[in-house]
Amino acid sequence: MTRVDVGDLVRIRVRHPEAVAEAAARRRRRPLIGDHGRLMIIAADHPARGALAVGDRRFAMANRLGLLERLCIALERPGVDGVLATADILEDLLLLGALDDKVVMGSMNRGGLAGAAFELDDRFTAYRAEDLARLGFDAGKLLLRIDYDDPGSLETLHSTARAIDAMAAHRLPVFVEPFICRRVDGRLTNDLSAEAVTRSIAIASGLAGTSAYTWLKIPVTDDPDDMTRVMETSTLPAVLLGGEVGGSVDDQERAYEKWRGALQLPTVQGLVVGRSLLYPVDGDVAAAVDTAVGLL
Repeated sequence: MTRVDVGDLVRIRVRHPEAVAEAAARRRRRPLIGDHGRLMIIAADHPARGALAVGDRRFAMANRLGLLERLCIALERPGVDGVLATADILEDLLLLGALDDKVVMGSMNRGGLAGAAFELDDRFTAYRAEDLARLGFDAGKLLLRIDYDDPGSLETLHSTARAIDAMAAHRLPVFVEPFICRRVDGRLTNDLSAEAVTRSIAIASGLAGTSAYTWLKIPVTDDPDDMTRVMETSTLPAVLLGGEVGGSVDDQERAYEKWRGALQLPTVQGLVVGRSLLYPVDGDVAAAVDTAVGLL
């Protein structure tokens, strides 16, 4: 794996914290969509919401050295356009020089941690639009979870709309990841039925004073055959989110096939995938990333 020296990163952060802004200022930028017309983004915003597990390894993503090394491998693979993460991870990658000529997508939330009493109080707790503009980053991403039985979802809708407005004011794309969710035995779950995903797309597409800079980040439905009808709900460009993949090689192959089919739809412009590529079943990050790129 690409070698990362945690000691060097810590020394820079202790002695010269201004190095983060300096690295952002000299980063070589690129258009959001490259020559091939598709978008392949590696997602690594899981730790900031306390989601550290990969399969049966409860704290796999808690090892920052391992995560950074895996990210560096993924970002070096041909066809990988960029990365989605929170400030702590993106700043490490900036200091490592790993973000030149890459799309840098800042995660804007979430405060509603899984399993917490305040789980649906999804306030924006990471990047703001002004932060992304100041750093010269290329896009933002936010999560929109809607529970029809939770009055707090109205505040989530309102704050999401204003965040989209703020991003549009800076002419920055924002990737909205909408879910209809509900509680089952006290646990919040995302509804991945075709009906629920269709409704979430319709709601997200109509938020804010403009949709000019809005992209959608959409899960593949429980039945992949429904995706054609689901994606007819909006003309906004969309990317597929990878989601959790089972712990076997067969599970990984089934995920690839689901993505392959949905990528043929006209509004689907690419993939945003995290754990299943950074922590593949066979441990070969480069091969997993190359396979996903090949689907595009």
